[in-house]
Amino acid sequence: MRGEGLFTERAPNGRFQWQLKAMNGRVVAVSSSVHESSVDAERAFAELVALGPALVARITHVRDGLGWTWVVPGPRGNPLVKSSRAYERYATCQNAFRRFMALVARMSETGEAAAAEAEAAAEAPAPVGPGVGPGGGPGGGPGPRAGDGS
Repeated sequence: MRGEGLFTERAPNGRFQWQLKAMNGRVVAVSSSVHESSVDAERAFAELVALGPALVARITHVRDGLGWTWVVPGPRGNPLVKSSRAYERYATCQNAFRRFMALVARMSETGEAAAAEAEAAAEAPAPVGPGVGPGGGPGGGPGPRAGDGS
């Protein structure tokens, strides 16, 4: 599957995790925690995006095997997000985190633009066409009611 962005999936335990994918379809990062619903997983990701530039990675060597992984610790030290895989070199792991941050920044910008468009649409007055009054019915009345034969 190709496509950039956030994807939620059901974990083996029946709960939900999110994945962030790059344009080439590769998974860049995964949620460290599992959530009760896909909406909860998406909300957790939105909270992560809101932290934006404040995110700092802890890069560590894999305990059993070769490679390096990155983890973003939360305020209490528990991991918020982690690399999707181990990297052979420390520098490659650093670059992977930089790519993650660039993708989060891009998603933050597009999210802000979408929110601004939605806000502008909500503030715009509803169009009133010919023969339709402000109440939605002909001539400005409230429109037909159920059961009155209109």
